[in-house]
Amino acid sequence: MKEGPIKEGSADHAAVAHPALRTGLYTGALLIVVLLGALVAANRIPALERYALERNAISYTLFVLLMLIPIVRFWNHPIRMFAAGMIGWTLFVAAYDVTGMVFQNLFAAVRHTPFLALAEGAVVYGVCSVISWVGGMVIQARRHPILPGRKAADQAARHSR
Repeated sequence: MKEGPIKEGSADHAAVAHPALRTGLYTGALLIVVLLGALVAANRIPALERYALERNAISYTLFVLLMLIPIVRFWNHPIRMFAAGMIGWTLFVAAYDVTGMVFQNLFAAVRHTPFLALAEGAVVYGVCSVISWVGGMVIQARRHPILPGRKAADQAARHSR
């Protein structure tokens, strides 16, 4: 294993310093924390059963806010947005799959298999990336108006007069 600081320009530096990778890893870790917190609160703390609606609302809100991290951070970079989102989402789905082994009937209770959860995350991040990409093209087109081209015949006719 290498010791010492990572030199700029090296392959290790690119892997560690790439913002989409870093954002995806942090997002995935935070989504996993919310997943585990929600599962422990729902299944292992009976005192919170009276507040199931509030508990679930807090979990869903945190979950959606954390899902928005790659979207907000890379709004002007759709490829990075999709990459960071899918890295985080893949980590979350892997943890979701493992927690399905610990918490029996988890997939039946939430009616989502890990594959379906992965597909839904890909659709969400894909749609947001496309909206960002098309929106960027529209803004770019509004800044630089498209001028009609001149025909070569018109140029020749003007000079011959």
